[in-house]
Amino acid sequence: MKIINLIENTPGTGGCLYEHGLSFYIETKHHKLLMDTGASGAALTNARLLGIDLAGVDMVILSHGHYDHSGGILAFARENSHARIYMRRNAGGDYYHVGPEDCRYIGIDREILKLPGLVLTDGDCRIDEELFLFTGITGQRCLTRSNLKLKERDGDQYAQDTFDHEQCLVVTDHGRHILFSGCAHNGILNILDRYHELFKGYPDLVISGFHLAQEEAYTGEDIQVIQGIARELLKTGVLCYTGHCTGPEAFAMMKEIMGDRLVYVHSGEQVL
Repeated sequence: MKIINLIENTPGTGGCLYEHGLSFYIETKHHKLLMDTGASGAALTNARLLGIDLAGVDMVILSHGHYDHSGGILAFARENSHARIYMRRNAGGDYYHVGPEDCRYIGIDREILKLPGLVLTDGDCRIDEELFLFTGITGQRCLTRSNLKLKERDGDQYAQDTFDHEQCLVVTDHGRHILFSGCAHNGILNILDRYHELFKGYPDLVISGFHLAQEEAYTGEDIQVIQGIARELLKTGVLCYTGHCTGPEAFAMMKEIMGDRLVYVHSGEQVL
């Protein structure tokens, strides 16, 4: 099995581009797939630099309906017209970042919805013996303030995004189970609770942003929540790879608690 980060927010492998976005290349016995595609075509540029043949990719999984995970899909589809693209049916919704001084659309390019390879999912989806997609994350453990500016527009109103457009990927390879999430907007602990409900245990690896970065300074309560997440993750025994929306400050707080059970993956770096 091979897992390579194609892009995230920080420089890593020499020459690789980086941006506010996330994308992974995953190679299994039966599949070559992309988990998200970053905010632009930069992830595809990095794939070529890293010697990855995009024509051989048979599947794209979109973790949720935000631009920084879907921005490379249209460019990819121009190069590869046979790959299936799995996304939640409501991932094409009207998603916005609403702050005191700005209101901007952060959803996907609606042209993606016209692609012939699109596969819309409505819930848990068993693709085959290697790949499984799940949703239904309803827990409320250790949720952070970082989601509060993220809204869904309904007419002239903006409601708090519930992130029911989020889906997680489980890859099974030679008895090893790897859980991928894009930003874990529903909270990584709640995602793991849902995983445990489905699989009666925990994965071997978690690869995900944790969406703990924020523009404002961390309050004492924020720090307690972040430290609480780290302690609960440590209890599971799972090895976690993170980056992107976790943020360097939150990562440092978690690293103090989790030690070698938490690894930052930079743009272009190989996980497995």
